[in-house]
Amino acid sequence: MTIGEIAKLAGVAKSTVSRYLNGGSVGERTKIKIERVIKETGYVPNTFARSLKAKKTNIIGTIVPRLNSYATSQTLIGIDEQLREQNYQLLISNTSQDIKREIESIYTLANQKIAGIILLATRLTDEHFEAFQKIDVPVLLVGQQDPRCYSLIHNDEEAGYELGRYIIGQGHRKIAYLGVTEEDIAVGVKRKLGFKKAISHESDCEVTYFETSFNLKEAIKKFPEIYVTYKPSIIVCATDNIALGVLKAAQMEGLHVPEDLSITGFGGYEVTEITHPSITTAKFNYKEAGVLAAKNIVKLVNNEEIEKITVSNFDMIIRESVDKLN
Repeated sequence: MTIGEIAKLAGVAKSTVSRYLNGGSVGERTKIKIERVIKETGYVPNTFARSLKAKKTNIIGTIVPRLNSYATSQTLIGIDEQLREQNYQLLISNTSQDIKREIESIYTLANQKIAGIILLATRLTDEHFEAFQKIDVPVLLVGQQDPRCYSLIHNDEEAGYELGRYIIGQGHRKIAYLGVTEEDIAVGVKRKLGFKKAISHESDCEVTYFETSFNLKEAIKKFPEIYVTYKPSIIVCATDNIALGVLKAAQMEGLHVPEDLSITGFGGYEVTEITHPSITTAKFNYKEAGVLAAKNIVKLVNNEEIEKITVSNFDMIIRESVDKLN
C-alpha cells in the first residue's frame, strides 16, 4: 500500500495524505476520511523512508563501541524511549571498539541525512574533531567530555572519591586498584583520580595500581599477579565487569569474599546484586543518562540552548563484598 493508493481510496490528493502523515494541517472531514482508509487497509507509514526524502529527518544516529555491554544497552533503552516520545527514530551503529570504524560511522550517518549524532565515546582523537567539523550535524558525546563538544558525562571522579572514602571508613589500608588504560579518560583516569583524592587524606594507606582490559576473562588472568605478590585486603575494580572477574578468580583460588578479600566495582550492573556475595559498587544511572542524552540532542537539532556539559548522577550501593576491618 502506497500514499497514492491511500489518497485514491480516500478521494483526496496525494499531497493531502502526505501532509496528514507529516503532522500538517488537514480539514476535519478530510482527516476522518484518511484515518478511515488507513484503519481499514492496515497501512503502516514508512517513516524511515519518508524521513530520508525530507530536507530535515527525524532520525538520530547513535554510535556505540560495543553492544554486549550493560552500560550501553541501558543507555540505548533510555535514548530510544525518549526519542519515541518526541517522534524521533533511533539508528544504531556498532563499531566493535574499532576507532577507524567509529570515524567512518560519523561520516556515514551524516551522509544518510540524520538529524543528529549521539556518540558513546571511549576515546577521542583529532580525527573525531575533524569529522565533527566537516559534517553539518549536531553531535553529543556521552561518557566523555571535551570543551569543543557538547557532552553528557557520568560523575566518575566524584564516584571514585565516594567509593574511596567508604573503603577507608571500613578500615582498609592495603589496597590494590585494578583499572583500565588511561586512553579512556572517564573510566581510566577520572575514577582513579577521585579514588586517589579520597585516600590522599590517609597517611597509612598502601596502594598499588594495576591495569587490565574491560574483559572479564582478562581480569581473571590478572588476579594471581595481584593477590599472590601483593596480598591486599581489598581490590578496587574500575568496572563491575572487572569486579566480576576478580570475584570469580578469588573463588577459583578457594578464597572467601569478603573474609579473605574484599572487592568493589563501578557501574551498578544488575548481575552484581545476585552474585554471591553481592558486590558493593558505585551505580551510574545509565538509562536516565540515555533519556537526558535524547532530550539534549533533540534540543541541539532544534537549535535550542543546552549546557556544554550535563552531569548524570550516581548512587553508592553498599552490599556484602566489603569486609569491615578492626
